[in-house]
Amino acid sequence: MQILHTMLRVGDMQRSIDFYTRVLGMKLLRTTERPEQKYSLAFVGYAANPEQAEIELTYNHGVDHYELGSAYGHIALGVGDVYAACERIKAAGGKVTREAGPVAGGSTVIAFVQDPDGYKIELIQRGTHS
Repeated sequence: MQILHTMLRVGDMQRSIDFYTRVLGMKLLRTTERPEQKYSLAFVGYAANPEQAEIELTYNHGVDHYELGSAYGHIALGVGDVYAACERIKAAGGKVTREAGPVAGGSTVIAFVQDPDGYKIELIQRGTHS
């Protein structure tokens, strides 16, 4: 078994595609329109399955906001330089909610950013994956 994708419901498909591609540097891998069923899908990622897991963005026609609840945590991305990634994200209009720095009680460098729908994304310093 392997993780194929994580699905996030979004309130504005183009806004979300823009964030994940322009701000986080992912590629738009494919889209699906289902007008009869009233939803649209966009898959984004740094590479397609099976090389890497993807994020499936789901827009349910007519729904522009979701309550995230308290169960969702975050998606984690490995990056080569968390400090530089935060600067790039801010320069591209992204929202950094926890600046780059060591994790509490440890030495791993992390940061958190937030997508336009409020989903949290953790950046973790990992070698040369930037």
